[in-house]
Amino acid sequence: MDFATAATGGRPATYDEIGIGYREIRRPDPRLGALIVRALAGARTVINVGSGAGSYEPPDAEVTAVDPSQVMLDQHPGPRKTLAGAEQLPFPDGAFDAAMAVMTVHHWQDLPKGLAEMRRVSRRQVVFTWDPTHARELWLVDEYLPEIRLMDHARFTPLSDVAEAMGAHTVLPFPIPHDLTDGFQTAYWRRPESYLDPAVQRANSTFAQLPADVVEPAMDRLRADLRSGAWHRRHAALLEEEEVDYGYRLLIAGPEPTSSEEGRGGRRP
Repeated sequence: MDFATAATGGRPATYDEIGIGYREIRRPDPRLGALIVRALAGARTVINVGSGAGSYEPPDAEVTAVDPSQVMLDQHPGPRKTLAGAEQLPFPDGAFDAAMAVMTVHHWQDLPKGLAEMRRVSRRQVVFTWDPTHARELWLVDEYLPEIRLMDHARFTPLSDVAEAMGAHTVLPFPIPHDLTDGFQTAYWRRPESYLDPAVQRANSTFAQLPADVVEPAMDRLRADLRSGAWHRRHAALLEEEEVDYGYRLLIAGPEPTSSEEGRGGRRP
């Protein structure tokens, strides 16, 4: 949710432009929310770095939202909001019990510096991101938009490097449910028609960064495959799955989680 740029009308754009209407598509999913809230359990003060519209913030904590986009902050419902980037957080050392960053670190201009800032201002750090080294790939990328592969592998840092930089002691997998409400890129793996929706495309920074002469022909092919039934024939087995592990992970650093949290699939990176 930080520093994304997009090719819009031949000029650069930030989340100040592509973030309009973001909350309607990127609705927090309760299953991912439960995972993040457990990781933040006990934190009374939390800083949400790259907060966007405020998804997944713990309801019982005092949350300070930080984002470099005023459009995104304007969609945030909380009272404590700061316009700033991850690499220079305007808070004193140890100001917060915990820091969270959800689907944002791939947008930061200097990832090690941003993670160091999170560690400086908080005692616990929780980061949700995607691992570009994960083997299973979304069919949208493989069959229609291979340009996404180049883009995402350039901007996402391998999970092992993120874990090392933040000193993570726990890594929790999050397989994507077929009915995920948060419309990030992989959310619609079993709902292919959703990728044809311009609102879905606008709320996803990857689509927003691709030029129209790349996206539109790809969506024409997808539309034709859906009409002919070709897509459903190719992916008949996929349509039987309830969730798929596409490489999304929650990393936790700082004080060790409780024994009950460790029992929910955590492992050492």
